[in-house]
Amino acid sequence: MNLTIHSSFLPHTDPDASLAFYRDVLGFEVRGDVGQGEMRWITVGPANQPDTSIVLHPPTVDPGLTDDERRTILELMAKGSYFGVNLATKDLDSTFTRLQASDAEVVQEPTEHPYGVRDCAFRDPAGNMIRIQESR
Repeated sequence: MNLTIHSSFLPHTDPDASLAFYRDVLGFEVRGDVGQGEMRWITVGPANQPDTSIVLHPPTVDPGLTDDERRTILELMAKGSYFGVNLATKDLDSTFTRLQASDAEVVQEPTEHPYGVRDCAFRDPAGNMIRIQESR
């Protein structure tokens, strides 16, 4: 089998704020933007990886969800514990500085972990945890 990661999904609560974060702050290109208002699915990804995308989607539109389930999803998103993504960069310090200057919510400054990973963490506008690891 020869599998690749094509797309992953992250929920949004404000499509315009999420679009601005992923496009303007992280520098991802926009590959698709369908729907309108809160009901938008926005596909973004790094320009140098055209076959790998993140789809930003409305999290509570499934008609099978109860009101309690919708409320729980939004509460977990606000805590940053519902979804997340791990990214990598060769220059963690400059990436951190750029994100910090954008007023993104800092969760963890660059840290060297005992298991050999150096990373930092932010939350996107929907509360999703964005961890950025330094690639070696």
